[in-house]
Amino acid sequence: MKCISFVFAILMMLCATQAFAQSFKTGTIEVDQPWVRATPKGADSTAGYFRIVNSGTAADRLTGGSSSLASSVQFHEMTMTNGVMKMRPLPNGLEIKPGETIELKPNSFHAMFVGLKQPVKQGDHIKGTLTFEKAGDLEVEFAVESIGARQPASTGTGHTQMSPGMKMH
Repeated sequence: MKCISFVFAILMMLCATQAFAQSFKTGTIEVDQPWVRATPKGADSTAGYFRIVNSGTAADRLTGGSSSLASSVQFHEMTMTNGVMKMRPLPNGLEIKPGETIELKPNSFHAMFVGLKQPVKQGDHIKGTLTFEKAGDLEVEFAVESIGARQPASTGTGHTQMSPGMKMH
């Protein structure tokens, strides 16, 4: 009986995780797995991440974003120079060439939600808009992961990542 309950619990986790591994599309642009990190008390910004796929034959450019949660949404790039992590804004946005996939992820390209109007709590979902030069506006929903998350809860493989030490019987 325990085995059946365990299998049922795993199946429910898989279904719940997949429900939030969302994809959003406008024109030839698709945005997969948008997520942000939860914030500690008093924080006024958080980082957002997602994957952009351009299935078209022309380049497009991510030029802006907005969310009712923040005063502004900016796009930045993190780089390592002589052992020092540097963040710089991308004032011209981010080009996505035809057939290219770009991943906004920790320590790389990312969105910054600046001037937060309230704390961001793990498990919440945040609505936002991403603006593309050619494809236009795309409404997305960001899943809120833990403060130290390195990737979304579902990596899009259809499989939930298991914690170390977790065993299936």
